Amino acid sequence: MTTQELSRRTAVDVLGGEPDDATLRRFLHGLPGVDAVGLEQRAAGLGTRSIKTTSKAWALDTIIKLIDLTTLEGSDTPGKVRSLVAKAKNPDAADPSTPKVAAVCVYGDMVGDAVEALGALHGDPDDGLISVAAVATAFPSGRSSLAIKLADTAEAVAAGADEIDMVIDRGAFLSGRYGLVYDQIAQVKEACRRADGSYASLKVILETGELNTYDNIKRASWLGILAGGDFIKTSTGKVQPAATLPTTLLMLETVRDWHRGTGERIGVKPAGGIRASKDAVKYLVTVAETVGEEWLQPHLFRFGASSLLNDVLLQRQKLTTGHYSGPDYVTID
Repeated sequence: MTTQELSRRTAVDVLGGEPDDATLRRFLHGLPGVDAVGLEQRAAGLGTRSIKTTSKAWALDTIIKLIDLTTLEGSDTPGKVRSLVAKAKNPDAADPSTPKVAAVCVYGDMVGDAVEALGALHGDPDDGLISVAAVATAFPSGRSSLAIKLADTAEAVAAGADEIDMVIDRGAFLSGRYGLVYDQIAQVKEACRRADGSYASLKVILETGELNTYDNIKRASWLGILAGGDFIKTSTGKVQPAATLPTTLLMLETVRDWHRGTGERIGVKPAGGIRASKDAVKYLVTVAETVGEEWLQPHLFRFGASSLLNDVLLQRQKLTTGHYSGPDYVTID
């Protein structure tokens, strides 16, 4: 039985029927509505929790280990990707005890460059190695035919991508075509299949900044999981607002409820706008308090970020020496 068939069987069990438009609409619109005030108050409360000085070193190292170090610009070059990989492998040249990041995240046509630059360090971040994540499915808009989305995905996987960050069709979702969104996610998941039968991990980007309401974000989270996503991800980083603590908390609560119902653990990736260590720590606390500290590992939680790493390195150095270094202490990327 393929991964797609297993996911579909689970979806049928949860939904009580085949995942067609009518069944999905009945299920998704039958979910309890989100109390926006309550959600934002819970997020604000978690955001005020402090971490003891003795835990700060652990928190900063954990953040680094959970970062998808990202470059997603039209001006990206093989040289820029090689520089990104060099920083991923050795974030702080002055401190060899600094952990490596979880992954580098690039456009699909840059996957080969990233794999080559990683060399022997290319692999599972749970084993201390670095994965290659590729955005696909006509990122960031998702506006292309399904055939192109599937080819985009398969090409990245064939080039060595370990993880695929896909975007859902927000237009279809917002117009209530849930069956179409489900089918596209499921088919992209199948396109993640490698020649040996294993699968690249699939992160489903909801683009929460375009979904307008917390109820829609909750429904899209459930839809992404039902269709076989290994992760649900807030944003492309190209639309504002991107990741927010309340949105991420809502997604974590969905993942918690899915785990309670099925026993299956799904990852969460907030991406876009998380630049300061103090903000990243709030996310760590929110994860620990909502789904448990077991989620604070690379196959269950990631930060999608480009500039966060620099701030973490500065904070880490201050913790060690008692003072901040100058702005040239970290590389500008």
